[in-house]
Amino acid sequence: MTEFLNNLFFIFQRISWLSVFDILLVTLIFFGLLYSLRDTQAMALLRGMILLFVGIILLTSLVDLPAFSWFAQNSLPALLLSIPVIFAPEIRRTLERIGRAGNVWQFKAKPSDLALEQTIHAVVSAAARLSAREHGALIILQRLDSLEEYIQSGVQMNARVTPELLLQIFYPNTPLHDGAVIIVGSQITAAACVLPLSASGILNRSPERQMGLRHRAALGTSETSDAIALVVSEETGAISIAHAGRMLRRLDPDRLENILTAFFRPNGKAEKLNPFERIFPGLFPRKEDK
Repeated sequence: MTEFLNNLFFIFQRISWLSVFDILLVTLIFFGLLYSLRDTQAMALLRGMILLFVGIILLTSLVDLPAFSWFAQNSLPALLLSIPVIFAPEIRRTLERIGRAGNVWQFKAKPSDLALEQTIHAVVSAAARLSAREHGALIILQRLDSLEEYIQSGVQMNARVTPELLLQIFYPNTPLHDGAVIIVGSQITAAACVLPLSASGILNRSPERQMGLRHRAALGTSETSDAIALVVSEETGAISIAHAGRMLRRLDPDRLENILTAFFRPNGKAEKLNPFERIFPGLFPRKEDK
């Protein structure tokens, strides 16, 4: 016991602020990697690789197997080189978040409070009526991150947001009902837009099976940007919202309006974004998410 305490005291004597920073930096890197893989199919792959490595190390250490040890020593470097290929989507998503964090000190450029209130009211009214009729819909509300890439994939509109226009766009079997509507400010910029599908396993683990391509596209958009994705289910009429890779389901019109109001804050106050919130949005849940 005395020897253990002496060794511990010796270690603490050698620790400096630079050593602590070094350890914290490595910890932060591992945390960022694990955080970027959360709720994805890649997490299962990571667990499998860790178990494989541990099993190989234990087997070669406890049992004298020269041929197997030679094979393991020569194959492990190849497995390590394959990691960037296996986890390419997750690495790309993390780098995109870091790149978007460059704009963290910008304030939101917003239209007038009245225009925002009218836009939110029009979206909520349209969602409630679409839900009652069980007409599927996917509405994306742009925030700070540009959605120009997805806007270019759809039909340009540049029209004022009204419930009647949204109802007409998502009426079944009309030319624009497939795809998403993207709203920028108080205008419908484009309709029938193609969005990225989610790579996470959140929807696969859901006990319900009514979530199809619209929900996957909503989650995918929320994973690659800070936009708000609103979905109306074609099967059940349920209203959902996706943000930062998370989905809130079965919202009533009143709660939907409160959530949208909280996100866009039409009260004249500019919202300053935290750099870590931009990179790790799931760690900073908003009040409306609780």
